[in-house]
Amino acid sequence: MEFELEYNSQAEKLIIPEYGRNVQKLIQHVKTIEDDEKRQAFAEQVVSLMHQMNPQNKSVIDYRNTLWKHFMMIGGFDMNVKIPEGIDLEAVKETQRPERVPYPIKEKRFRHYGHNVKTLIAKAIAMEEGPIKVGFVDTIASFMKMAYKNWNREHYVSDEIVLSDLEAMSDGKLKVSENASLDGLARAVNMKRKHNQHNQTSSRNNRKNNRRKTGKPGKRRGGRR
Repeated sequence: MEFELEYNSQAEKLIIPEYGRNVQKLIQHVKTIEDDEKRQAFAEQVVSLMHQMNPQNKSVIDYRNTLWKHFMMIGGFDMNVKIPEGIDLEAVKETQRPERVPYPIKEKRFRHYGHNVKTLIAKAIAMEEGPIKVGFVDTIASFMKMAYKNWNREHYVSDEIVLSDLEAMSDGKLKVSENASLDGLARAVNMKRKHNQHNQTSSRNNRKNNRRKTGKPGKRRGGRR
């Protein structure tokens, strides 16, 4: 005996997955019924079946109209059946498919710098020539080196690599100023981190000294022993 198996990966895509594939097949079968009365009766039975699949929504106002909307969406809006009055199918057609979200195209070659670097480079190219643009380009290059070092901690990152990548990513339109230091941003971040750590240590020491002066016990961490 030979059996023909149908796999979901080979079947037609579900329009509304919550009703399942069998309901979708029943709705598609409605189109093949030639007799008007039989076709209408069969369609109403399918809608009743859809209603039974979600009994918790029986008390929802106009839920049956929603089922008819879903029925028409699954059938492709070319169903030759009578639907209840007050259902605007044109409004349903306009809202059934949301607009496609444009995802940014990421370049694999320079992905270690991050996508925001490409945005900054594009902004720098559009800027007018002057000291503001020069400083902005130097900051971009400094950030690129810091990002490269965070991504590749095991190897030394030279300025030549970063400058070459900046030139390639900007199509040769951006270059850093002479004698520019690409380690300035990293040093500023490290100094800020050390400053925050110093302030935290000072705050802990001040709290300890205040407790000693007042004789109040400090809060214990963890549970009771």
